Amino acid sequence: MNIQIRPEHKNDISPISMINDMAFGQEAEGNLIVKLRKTKNFIKDLSLVACMGNEIIGHILFSKIVIKNDTKEFESLALAPMAVIPEFQGLGIGSQLIKKGLEKATKLGYESVIVLGHENYYPRFDFAPASQFQILCPFEVPDASFMAMELKKGSLDGVSGCVVYPKEFKHL
Repeated sequence: MNIQIRPEHKNDISPISMINDMAFGQEAEGNLIVKLRKTKNFIKDLSLVACMGNEIIGHILFSKIVIKNDTKEFESLALAPMAVIPEFQGLGIGSQLIKKGLEKATKLGYESVIVLGHENYYPRFDFAPASQFQILCPFEVPDASFMAMELKKGSLDGVSGCVVYPKEFKHL
């Protein structure tokens, strides 16, 4: 199976929403992407699609967030959402999207990524519980599901605080 990963194009917007709706069985994630596109947190180069021929079968988005404590704010990225059309799940397409996205984020100079996801899936990409970095989730989730990773070695040294998601994430 030949999969190409590339940044989204303007005419990909509708298929991206459809893929997220199908993958999650609801419209919240597709709506989140639409709303984030209108904010300063959206990074066009980090909204990637997986294509098989001319068909888009997967999507991943990394957007800007901050980790905030009483005295400082630290910029980071949120990996959310990531979706693959159900009949193509389990074929490594999500892994390709994640690897390409992390590589692109590193090239763009971002230093860390936060994800709320499956505790048995994301560690294979070097994500670890965010609590190991003294990074907290703003809502209650299992510790093993809220993860962080350094794109640049040592970038989370001295970082601590609570992740502040853009208000667009509220309806997930």
